Amino acid sequence: MVTAVVGSSSSFVVVLAGLGAVGASAAQAASGLLSLFVTQALGMLWLATRHHIPVTLAWSTPGAALLVSTGAVEGGWPAAVGAFVVTGVLILLTGLVPALGDLIARIPTSIARAMLAGVLLPICLEPVVGLADSPAYVGPVVLAWVVMHRVSRRWAVPVALAVALVVVVVTAGSDVAARDLVPTLTWTTPHWTVAAVVSLAIPLYIVTMASQNVPGVAVTASFGYRVPWRESMTVTGLGTLAGAPFGGHAINLAAITAALTAGPTAGAARDRRWIAAVSASVTYLALALACGALTALVAAAPGGVMQAAAGLALLGTLGAALAGALADEDGREAAVVCFLVAASGISVLGVGAAFWALVAGLVLRPVLRSVPRPRV
Repeated sequence: MVTAVVGSSSSFVVVLAGLGAVGASAAQAASGLLSLFVTQALGMLWLATRHHIPVTLAWSTPGAALLVSTGAVEGGWPAAVGAFVVTGVLILLTGLVPALGDLIARIPTSIARAMLAGVLLPICLEPVVGLADSPAYVGPVVLAWVVMHRVSRRWAVPVALAVALVVVVVTAGSDVAARDLVPTLTWTTPHWTVAAVVSLAIPLYIVTMASQNVPGVAVTASFGYRVPWRESMTVTGLGTLAGAPFGGHAINLAAITAALTAGPTAGAARDRRWIAAVSASVTYLALALACGALTALVAAAPGGVMQAAAGLALLGTLGAALAGALADEDGREAAVVCFLVAASGISVLGVGAAFWALVAGLVLRPVLRSVPRPRV
């Protein structure tokens, strides 16, 4: 239950912000969040009960941040949904075609992390902007985050989000209609455009693979469990495909919350920790009932409160991404260029900054790497 609460409360605001940024209405964003809850829960239930290991799934939080930075694409919301479908196909192919997974693994870690850091930077600046513009609304959220970091780092983001929701209820609760509280699935017929596929689907796939699936395998393996890679990619690919027409952008292996179900916090008996993954999936299904209420409250939020909460939720991810991007001294300049291009938010030929950041990093990395001087 802790896994589900921490996993969802620390990033649902980012998901709603991302879906809204690419054109989803409040109802469509609520539908997307609902579909993500359901597909990841069912995928976890299948993998955990089939293999009796604590495999944990999650929605792609870095992918949702990518949606925020990319913004509206050519073709609007239907084109974004089409990009989600393409992402699901690519994840599915990763499980079926090993060469595709090998190709992703060949992308330098520093470049992938730099692209992610650039995508996250504008969102993580929101608490700073919010404190300056609306200190009465944003101040309590930031204060709660700081205080909880001293008490329990794990609960810092969930408590900050809880405070943000209290601020919204107090200031704008009367603006939320009762009909908005009931979660419903809303179908959107996918539409495909080249710009949406290039600027959204491909970066979303790369970010999800490099920042979620690969680390998720490593975290689970660190506790002595072998993740069924091909089946996990098949399950998450099919789950992404099933959720895409309803607004879900991507599901994947969990990285951070994987440690909660695979580690000692899930019990001393290693052969029974898979039960934690099952109970987490059931909790996710229960939390799905609150999607409508959460979306309505976020939509009614004043003064950048929820944007600030989203930025606080991603600070840890930004720090890890920057550390990974700058760790390789030989390729540091290319990583910095990739980071700056991604953070710029530019759009060239209808294609967003994340794609051009990846191109710039990959092209400049071999050019800017230091060449050993011959000994005299």
